[in-house]
Amino acid sequence: MNEATIDSWGGSSDVTKRLIGSWSIDRVIVSQATMQGIATFTPLDRGRLAYREQGHLKLANGTIVQAEREYVFSSSKGGFKVFFRENPPRLFHEIFLSASTGGALSGRARHLCKRDDYQSAYMFLLDGTFVVRHVVSGPCKGYTMDTTYTRRS
Repeated sequence: MNEATIDSWGGSSDVTKRLIGSWSIDRVIVSQATMQGIATFTPLDRGRLAYREQGHLKLANGTIVQAEREYVFSSSKGGFKVFFRENPPRLFHEIFLSASTGGALSGRARHLCKRDDYQSAYMFLLDGTFVVRHVVSGPCKGYTMDTTYTRRS
């Protein structure tokens, strides 16, 4: 099996290395909120990265609140794993990347959180940006969240 590759992202197993640094994030939670902020990927050890995002979440009613989130990304053969930043770490999902139409790298995963279903998709685009979509459905939650990441200079 050939490893998926893309010029701006390298091989699928190398994507986490290219994430290191600071990114602007623009998030839309359909019909519920928007968020602008900054995400940073900081090297830890053994191919792992600490992920931290901070920003201002604007709710549909106009209320603005501070928001933050943390994960740990770990490189794996053909992609990466995302863990909740807990002790001990708990797996959120594992993404296996493949080249998609147009040359981007993409991958999907599913996570069950009690009875709520998280369908996640990652797309690493030729222009160096990447997009993460979470579609959440279940008895407690229901939303679609799209986040676009753009490298900060």
